[in-house]
Amino acid sequence: MSYVGPDSQPPRPPRRFSGGPLTVTLAALVPTCLAGWLIYEATSGPGGSEPPRTLPSTSQSAQGSVSAVPSPSKPEKDDKGDEDDKGKGEEADAKPSTTKPPKSSSRPAASGPLKGKVVVVDPGHNLGNGKHTAEINRLVNVGTHRKECDTTGTSTNNGYSEAQFTLDVSRRLRTLLEKQGATVKFTQDGDPPWGPCVDERARIGNDAHADAVVSVHADGSAAGNRGFHVILPASVKSGDADTSKIVVPSRALGERIAGKFVSATGSAPSNYIGDGTGLDVRKDLGGLNLSTVPKVFIECGNMRDAKDEALVTSGAWRQKAAQGISDGIVSFLRG
Repeated sequence: MSYVGPDSQPPRPPRRFSGGPLTVTLAALVPTCLAGWLIYEATSGPGGSEPPRTLPSTSQSAQGSVSAVPSPSKPEKDDKGDEDDKGKGEEADAKPSTTKPPKSSSRPAASGPLKGKVVVVDPGHNLGNGKHTAEINRLVNVGTHRKECDTTGTSTNNGYSEAQFTLDVSRRLRTLLEKQGATVKFTQDGDPPWGPCVDERARIGNDAHADAVVSVHADGSAAGNRGFHVILPASVKSGDADTSKIVVPSRALGERIAGKFVSATGSAPSNYIGDGTGLDVRKDLGGLNLSTVPKVFIECGNMRDAKDEALVTSGAWRQKAAQGISDGIVSFLRG
């Protein structure tokens, strides 16, 4: 920008006056003014413009001017750090358990009455089954017939799912059994996106050479139907299914669990299945038909009944349920 001011205008030619002191004075001043003008022109740069001003440095501008633009700040975390935070959020959402141990726990077994014993816990269904209907509807061979790989399970009338319930109780059960010295393995711990299929669940127990397997469930019967029941394998020999060696020990396991479940929870045996015994024998469940080790299912209550719903949605009651199942397993394995 050019500087514009009164000193930038060239002097007008002097008027001629005749005679007198004023004329003499003006004649003396004219050369002086002209010399001053020439000096100004020589020192003010081309075109009479002002010498360029030097802008303050970035740091000075930031300190003394609100128009200063700060340099972009670096992100506080790199990509890896962000991923680590996502992992923490996922673990918080997976509560009540704060970690995701593998199916075969790497934690050393504690000393206790069950040291050396292997227990497989099978949390029924899977939280992701509903998003994988094509996969879980695939038919698999369960010995006596073919049936769906898995199902979504039931839920309470207020939306608490069986898969949530079974995983929570199973994790509580694992903690109790490990304190007794048992090695505990899961068929799924909320880690696979769906399943596994019922035949694979049976295979996991078989391959582990488990001393006992318990599949944790809750029922979805009509309102008014209340209580728990334990499902035992029937005598089956068809195709890949042969329960002849596990029927007797499985019944012993189921009876121990039923008795201890009453003591721990105060719940009564089912009023709609088992004729008041809390025991039910079935031959249509692939998880039982294909098992070669002692195995039972437990339906801890009826999620569709309001009174049972109040129980299964209570963390305190779920702890009692886990305690009852654990006590039954301990009693069975100790003889």
